Amino acid sequence: MMNTIIIIIFIIGYTAIAFESKIKINKAASALITGVLCWTIYIFSASDVHAINENLLIHLGDIASILFFLLGAMVIVELIGAHDGFSIITNRIRTHKKSKLLIIITIITFFLSAVLDNLTTAIVMISLVRKILNEKEDRWYFGGMIIIAANAGGAWSPLGDVTTTMLWIGGQVSAYNIMFKLILPSLICCFFPTFILWLKYRGKTFEMPLTIKVSEIPVKEQNLVFFIGITGLLFVPVFKTLTHLPPFMGMMLALAMIWAAISIIHRSKDKEIRKNYSVDTALQKADSPSILFFLGILIAVSALQSVGILKFLADFLTENLKHDASIGIVLGLLSSVIDNVPLVAAAIGMYDLNTYPMDHFFWELLAFTTGTGGSAIIIGSAAGIAVMGIEKISFFWYLKKISWIALLGFFSGTLFYILLYN
Repeated sequence: MMNTIIIIIFIIGYTAIAFESKIKINKAASALITGVLCWTIYIFSASDVHAINENLLIHLGDIASILFFLLGAMVIVELIGAHDGFSIITNRIRTHKKSKLLIIITIITFFLSAVLDNLTTAIVMISLVRKILNEKEDRWYFGGMIIIAANAGGAWSPLGDVTTTMLWIGGQVSAYNIMFKLILPSLICCFFPTFILWLKYRGKTFEMPLTIKVSEIPVKEQNLVFFIGITGLLFVPVFKTLTHLPPFMGMMLALAMIWAAISIIHRSKDKEIRKNYSVDTALQKADSPSILFFLGILIAVSALQSVGILKFLADFLTENLKHDASIGIVLGLLSSVIDNVPLVAAAIGMYDLNTYPMDHFFWELLAFTTGTGGSAIIIGSAAGIAVMGIEKISFFWYLKKISWIALLGFFSGTLFYILLYN
């Protein structure tokens, strides 16, 4: 009975998020209500209240690490933008063709997300696109492509997506093998959506806004802040590998370093000038509702995980689908609705290394499908949630315009991998 009520609450909350523009309730409010209600029903139906509270705090630790990671990345990007740091890239983009710009943005996003991660890369690239394109619909289409490219680029790298990282750390996949086996399927997953949007924008041009803007920031300061910020973001996965601390610790270190550098750069300037380029101002500009939306979604999903709904779902799939490829595909599609982290965690808990040894077909397929399947719905991945929050992309606009090309890429890459390696 309890599980049924929680599922109903989750579905209602998910529907409210999808119909945000119709019901005029902010998606962050809907997500928070959903998450809190799911846990409330759970604790009212249990005998050991203390154990449930401890379980919630454990989940909150994981959730908080993601939120602080997201906040740190947002602030760093805001600081780079405030110092016109992205002009280093935009001033080097000579094309005025939207089709060529789309290819440039996609390639950068794909490979950058393998080095950083798909969340940070999505934040950086959508911020860059906002500096280049004036028309909202263009930014939304490019944002959709950034989500697809960031998720595809993160899937083949042990540092690019949290689920691939989980499988790597858990010993289900090795770093070299996952990169070798999944880079081609990931490229194919990205190729077809890019080609379709390239056809849409073929022959269309745009004007670069920054080409006529004279920045108030000296070029030396622009370059320095951009270099420190990007280096800090690139250092995050290195810091995690060296120290084995959670990624948000590296992000906080990167934020602290750029904070200290900016303080030194502007220390001799007037107070009002310092304020414009301070972390305080960047924090005010950071999208707090998106962070709260992320919090609500993750709390709700953690409730589904805690009461055993996700594990029941995984068991059901195993019993009914039986074939490894079918299970991997369905889990990938489910990751567009339910966060891929608990789905992969449930799969790791169900299948040990005796059943599927390291670098088995199933683990590699799972890394790919759960990494790229989230692109089908805008709130199906961390990259999608970040882009949605920054650019205010409509849920149903994405569902209508982007989801089908994301699914085309997903199935193309999945089929290629299955035919090549199964």
